[in-house]
Amino acid sequence: MATKVAHLLAHKGDLVHTVEPDATVEGAAELMDRHGVGALVVSPNGRRLVGIVSERDIVRRVAREGAPALSLLVDAVMTGDVVTCTTTTSVDELAALMTARRVRHIPVVEDRQLLGLVSIGDVVRARMDELATERDELQAYVAGSY
Repeated sequence: MATKVAHLLAHKGDLVHTVEPDATVEGAAELMDRHGVGALVVSPNGRRLVGIVSERDIVRRVAREGAPALSLLVDAVMTGDVVTCTTTTSVDELAALMTARRVRHIPVVEDRQLLGLVSIGDVVRARMDELATERDELQAYVAGSY
């Protein structure tokens, strides 16, 4: 059975670091640094998703505009067309979605409520766990066959 996003959230937790759309880019970068994350969900209330801002969004804007970009508001640099998933999305579907859309963070949303955030690291970790389990099962099968 394929691992689902619900399983990822059960192990990593549902903590999502958010930033308000009217915060500055500099403030968002400071939050990312403080929490050790590569993206923040943009939300006016911590529950409703309006966008996502990543390190990539900030770096590209600073590369184009220089230091003045740090004074911009988050809603000017965020990605508004956010790729989301649900708790029933499989890890394989998530990996394909991340690859196709070239994103590293996907918010988990159901009934228009933010439930969590999964990263490419979460997907890789889950896939490695699946492979280790398969390896152990195969080794047990082969050892029991002889």
